[in-house]
Amino acid sequence: MHTYPLIIMLGTWEIIAIVAIVLLLFGGKKIPELMQGLGKGVKSFKKGMNEVEEEIKSVDTGYKKDEK
Repeated sequence: MHTYPLIIMLGTWEIIAIVAIVLLLFGGKKIPELMQGLGKGVKSFKKGMNEVEEEIKSVDTGYKKDEK
C-alpha cells in the first residue's frame, strides 16, 4: 500500500475550501503578516541547518587532518 502526502490526495475543491476557511478565520489583512512570519521562520531554519552542516564539515575536516 502506498502512502502519499496529504496535499496529493486533496482535490481542487478541497483546496479551495481550505483557502476560503483560512480567509474567513484570519481575514485578508492578517494573511500577509502570517506569510511574512512563515517566510522568516523558514529562512531562519535554513540558516541554522547551513550552520550545522558547516560545523559538521569543519569537525570532519579537522578529524581527518589529525588522523594523518
